[in-house]
Amino acid sequence: MTTLETVLNGLMSRYQERVPDVGAIIKAMVREGIIEKATDIENDHIAFRTLGVPHLGIRSLEKIFLHYGYRKMDFYNFPEKKLDAYWYAPPSDKLPRIFISELRVKELSEKAQQTIHSYTDEVTSDPVDALNLDDAAAVDHFLHSGLWRTPTLSDYRLLGAESEYAAWVIYNRYYLNHFTVSVHNLPAGYNTIADFNAFLEREGFRLNDSGGKIKTSPDKGLLQSSTVARMIEAEFDGGEKQEIAGSYVEFAERRVLPQFAGLAHADIRREHRREGFEANNADKIFESTYSAQTGKKD
Repeated sequence: MTTLETVLNGLMSRYQERVPDVGAIIKAMVREGIIEKATDIENDHIAFRTLGVPHLGIRSLEKIFLHYGYRKMDFYNFPEKKLDAYWYAPPSDKLPRIFISELRVKELSEKAQQTIHSYTDEVTSDPVDALNLDDAAAVDHFLHSGLWRTPTLSDYRLLGAESEYAAWVIYNRYYLNHFTVSVHNLPAGYNTIADFNAFLEREGFRLNDSGGKIKTSPDKGLLQSSTVARMIEAEFDGGEKQEIAGSYVEFAERRVLPQFAGLAHADIRREHRREGFEANNADKIFESTYSAQTGKKD
């Protein structure tokens, strides 16, 4: 197993421990006969959230994946959420794409900025520069370690009132935000977002309905949906506890590009399908951890 595969496996194993929906969805897919085992699922992409502050953010975190052969691709801007993002193409089609977003901290209120910096100023140099990126165990440990002290509940609430993204990152740090099932490679009857969503809802999973349950790119080539993040009990500095949004699961259908429409199904590869991402889709997917979704009653 390569260093990169070890790092990705470490991310996924901890993510599954923290996100009960992952195991529950996989079990439901096995029960339904859609897959035989978890490794039959193609992971379309994984995503990280970061803060745009000195020594951190996209410019720091991306170094890990660029080192392993990922290529930096398109830039995305999310004006209302004050976010920037890039996606990264993997060195092999068997590996997931990576999506890294970053909060433009300087656009927040003075109070929110001060609160964030009271934590992130504990990081005085780029922590990735001190990592041996060829040591999979060290990288795995880093991606699951706190870069700053545990926040207080009052600071978490203060940030959440202005940016739920900021509050999520100040508590969760680099924990994997989501992984994504490629539904187009599943058997007929489950290989479209519409069909797969219907299966998920029959199984009792709640879907993010911000902008509709199916988020569709203008070219109709990329369709996405996601579960709503389950609430997890978080312990804050001083021992205070509160339920907060954890991570979620995403689903993507990448349609075959028009110029390859004549290809036999067996001949279709990743390069024949719609690539990249769509800002409007992603904008709504971000809300899978927002209270407007998590706070809805079944």
